[in-house]
Parts: sequence; C-alpha cells; structure tokens
Amino acid sequence: MSLGPPGGQLPAEQADNFEDIEKQFAVKAVQHMSTYWGILEKMRGSQLRLTKLDDDIHEHLKRDFPEFDPQETVKEDEMKSKTGKERWRSFMMAYEKKIDDYNFGTLLRANPKWEYGKEETIFVPRMQFYAVEIARNRAGLNDWIYEKEHEKGNSNDS
Repeated sequence: MSLGPPGGQLPAEQADNFEDIEKQFAVKAVQHMSTYWGILEKMRGSQLRLTKLDDDIHEHLKRDFPEFDPQETVKEDEMKSKTGKERWRSFMMAYEKKIDDYNFGTLLRANPKWEYGKEETIFVPRMQFYAVEIARNRAGLNDWIYEKEHEKGNSNDS
C-alpha cells in the first residue's frame, strides 16, 4: 500500500500521519503477540485451535512446504528471499477471503524454544504466523510455555 503518488515521495505534510499509522500497526502486532503468549501460558498449544481452518492450513503447509520442520529455527532470509516470497504469497492468497487480516503484520518467534525478544522475533504476515504456529502446536512444541507457567505457579504455593 502506498500513501504517496505512484513512484513518488510521500508528501512531508502526510509523513506524521504515516508515522502514526506505523505506530498503530506496531501496537496491534505487540498486542497480538502478548495475547497469544498469554493464551499459551493458560493452555497447552497442542490443545489450541488458532482458526476454524487449522486442519486445512496445516495440510496446505505440509503440501506446499514439505521441507518445513516446526522444530527448526525459521530462516528469515529464506522466507523473505524472492523465491520464498513467491511461495508464501501463493500459500497466503488461498486465505484472502477466508481468514480476516490474513496479511496483517504479526510477530513470530523464529524458534519454538525461544520466548519473544528483539533478536528472536520476525515480522511476518498473519498467515505465515498461523501456518508456523499451527504446525508447532500440533507437534507439542509450545507446550513448554504452559508447563513453565504452571511450574512457576506451583513453586509459589509452597
């Protein structure tokens, strides 16, 4: 989406507004991240459904990205390479009319063993987040978050 004329610069008088829009996107992405983490602390990821289409999304991911291993660190360079972008765009467009905000910017942990952090997080479209996190949840790779939270709760009781 461009806020300026095609091929042109953003007019200076609109720059502040553009910065406000960017800040609003960032706030929404952080809110989504916090909400998701909070859910994982309260419920095992392996028992969680992120969308009504989790089964379809997971099967589609396995079909279109057979090399994807949910245990491995997501290689941002590969994902955002020319070929990677083309493959993911094709994948995501299947959900354009099915998933709200399918292309909204979302924060993804690069590795399921890590918590969110500046160096451990990738900014991706929501469908990439769903695809990766559904695969991780199905494999039980996010259950440690729930277990860690409840272990902490139990140690506070004694």
